[in-house]
Amino acid sequence: MTTVINNPGNGEGSDSGAGLVIVVVVLLIAGGLFFIYGWPAIRGTGTVPQNTNVDVNVKLPAGNTSPTP
Repeated sequence: MTTVINNPGNGEGSDSGAGLVIVVVVLLIAGGLFFIYGWPAIRGTGTVPQNTNVDVNVKLPAGNTSPTP
C-alpha cells in the first residue's frame, strides 16, 4: 500500500483577504475625496466668486505712521 505524506504548507496560499479590504477602503476614500474636491474643480464650480466687480474698502487707523519694530 502507498503511504501519502501531506506536509503542512509554508503559509503562502492562506491569505485572509485583508489586503483586498484595505484596497477597497482606500479606493472608497480616494473616490469620495475626488467627488468632494476634484469634480467641482473640473466643472469650475468652486468657491471662486463669479462677480469680478468686487470693491473692498479698508479703513486704516489714523495716527502714528512709523512702522513698529
